[in-house]
Amino acid sequence: MRPIPRFTLGDFPTPLHRLPRLTAHMGGPRILMKRDDLTGLALGGNKTRKLEFLVAEAIGAGADTLVTAGAAQSNHCRQTAAAAAKAGLRCDLLLGGTPPPSPQGNLLLDVLLGAHIHWGGDDRRGEGLDDIAAQLVRQGRKPCVIPYGGSSALGAAGYFAAMEELSAQVHQAGETVDAIIFASSSGGTHAGLLAGAAAVHFNGAVTGIAIEKGDAAGENFAALIGRLARETWDLCAPEGVASGQREVRLDRRFSGDGYGVVGPPEREAISLLARTEGVLLDPVYTAKAMSALIAMIAAREFTREATVLFWHTGGAPAIFARADEVCPERGEI
Repeated sequence: MRPIPRFTLGDFPTPLHRLPRLTAHMGGPRILMKRDDLTGLALGGNKTRKLEFLVAEAIGAGADTLVTAGAAQSNHCRQTAAAAAKAGLRCDLLLGGTPPPSPQGNLLLDVLLGAHIHWGGDDRRGEGLDDIAAQLVRQGRKPCVIPYGGSSALGAAGYFAAMEELSAQVHQAGETVDAIIFASSSGGTHAGLLAGAAAVHFNGAVTGIAIEKGDAAGENFAALIGRLARETWDLCAPEGVASGQREVRLDRRFSGDGYGVVGPPEREAISLLARTEGVLLDPVYTAKAMSALIAMIAAREFTREATVLFWHTGGAPAIFARADEVCPERGEI
């Protein structure tokens, strides 16, 4: 990977774990997990990798404020607030919805991390970010707008580097990975993994599980990922290396009732991982992606001899804001 300015935020490499009890429960294939829920920044998550590059760019440009957006329980916003605190910057967050009676989950952490919160009503993908940035400029501040999900080529560079990290771990462990499964929402993680897979000559499938129904932001999501992967390659690939083109594999079968809707498959995935491996999933992203993997294994889409890696992108704090949906029939506690 080319040298790109980076501001240290996370604890890397994140662990690569075998999941023997889940593997046995499912009857194969062998399941590994890349633990990006353990990146170390304010309870971890995949956005830490992106923010190392995005924060470095903001500091280099002389910014004193990070501005970004997401849903009320956004993992990206929580990690951006933490990154800003660590870098000594102000953070302004534009969150979808309206203020709840009391902050819970990621929103509670946003408050504790000192973020300035703006509410966007029905908008949750940063539709009003430019207006907030303009307000900050009028106040004499120097804002840097970080795109929704940190999903620019520079943010995706974090997952180009992550794929290099994984390749080294797999080699050291003597493993062979046949497929990588992960949650795909704003596209940056997906694009970075695709570009990185080409760089390290990973021949297995790189499959994102679509978290939302349909396409967001008026653009075909698979096409957006492909474009972003090409931009990430151009930014990150060493000079003189031939362009790496990888098929965009986006599985839309498991979006259920849509973004943030917790149904039986998500609840089953959360419970199964917790009780077999002591690993917590979040109700929006990783639970949906793991429920997809469970269904794919049940449908025998992998051989029993295959090795599948689940990339855990974090988000566990959201569980605490959605207890009634995650455990609707709690019984005696």
